[in-house]
This record gives sequence, structure tokens and C-alpha cells, in this order.
Amino acid sequence: MMLGWNIFPYVAAVVVLLAVAGAVVALVRKERSTMAIALFGVAITAMLAFIALLWLTLERPPLRTMGETRLWYSFFLLVAGLFTYARWRYRWILSFSTLLATVFIVINILKPEIHDQSLMPALQSIWFVPHVSVYMFSYALLGCATLLSVVALTTRRDDLNGAIERLLYGGIAFLSIGMLTGSLWAKEAWGAYWSWDAKEAWAAATWGLYLLALHLAPTATSRARSIAYHTVILLGFLALQMCWYGVNYLPSAAESVHTYNQ
Repeated sequence: MMLGWNIFPYVAAVVVLLAVAGAVVALVRKERSTMAIALFGVAITAMLAFIALLWLTLERPPLRTMGETRLWYSFFLLVAGLFTYARWRYRWILSFSTLLATVFIVINILKPEIHDQSLMPALQSIWFVPHVSVYMFSYALLGCATLLSVVALTTRRDDLNGAIERLLYGGIAFLSIGMLTGSLWAKEAWGAYWSWDAKEAWAAATWGLYLLALHLAPTATSRARSIAYHTVILLGFLALQMCWYGVNYLPSAAESVHTYNQ
């Protein structure tokens, strides 16, 4: 295993401890805490430093395998959680984003994958890094929106709807950019902007569900409409998971042009 991945458990332990400490401080203090922001900021910096080290070690962008995308997702979850806390002061969001990021970090520790230096020809494109990184950032924003939606749905806190809607706008914007860069990449690599394989079909379904959620947002004034709004957000998140890694378990995955981690 490469040098970067050999030290990942130690870096991960530091990142999780710092994030947990920041989340605890945020919960204890009623007002927005500079200490919580600082602890979370150091955790994010440590994760970013590891990603940079891995990039140098692999001599390619660490964005090819599922393990590498999980690494970026964990990083962006912490970033999205910190942004949400700093902007809207929801004390518990750091706890939720830390928990979710930790799940993906632990999966990477328990299920190590082969992270070699090879990069197949289709990935040797200028669109590779912006496409995957923008997608991971959009997934993180939409993940935080989903966390807020679950809390709003279970506690009937309508005051969270504004933050959810803003996170949806950001997540969908970056998701759209990711789909656009993916189309340009596909045209360059395979000669067509869209092929409607399983991953692209689920990407379109995910995009459509989140757009539907945005259209429902202004009308979510009654309890029934609010339930419909949050339900569509949850369905969008489930479709997102299917788009990200669920399609790898479908029989059609073996023939998909999006299978890079063989």
C-alpha cells in the first residue's frame, strides 16, 4: 500500500478527534463559538494536507477509486458542516457532519482498496479533476441539506427551511456544473455527450428530484406540503447514493463506461 494510505488511520484519528472536539464545544456554547470553528478548521486542514500528500504520492489526482471519492466526500462534509454552522449557527450540525464524515473515514480504514499510480486513458482529461471534485462538493452540500431536512421533518422546525433551501441551491448548482463538465468529458473521451448508462440515468433522476424539491420549497406552508418537500429531499439523497456507488452493484455496471476501479 502506498505511503499516503499507510498513515491514513493516524491522520484520520487526528481529524476525527479535532472534529468531535469542535462539535462538543459547539453544543456546549449557545452562541457561535470561535473555538469550535478553529478546531473544525484545523481538522479540515489536516484532511486537506493528507489529500495533497496522497496526490503527490500517487502522482495523479486521488479521485479514481471509491475509496478516494469517499476521502473527498468526508473532507467536503466537514467543510459543508462548518459553513452551515458559521452561517446559520445550528449547533448540532457539526455533530451530524462529523458523524457522517467519520462513517466514510471508517469505511476507508476497514475496506482499503488498491490505490496505484495508474490512470486509464479515459481519465487523462482536463475534465477529470473538476468533474469529480465538483460532484463530491455538491454531494456534501446536499448531504447537509438532507440532515437538516430530517431534523425539520421529525421536530417540525420550519425555521430550518431557509437554510435547507440555500444548501439545495448550492448543491444543485454544483451538481449541474458536474453534469455539464461530465458531458464535455464524455464527448472528448467517447464521442457523445450522454449515453444513458446506469450511472447517467441515476444522475438525471437525482438532479430531477432535487429540482422538484426546490419547486416544492416555496409552497411548503402546510404540514402536508412540508412532509412532501422533505420526502422528496430524502428520495433525492437516496438516488444520489445509488448514482454514486449503488450502480456498481447492478449487472449493467460491468459494461458501463463509468467503471474505472477495476
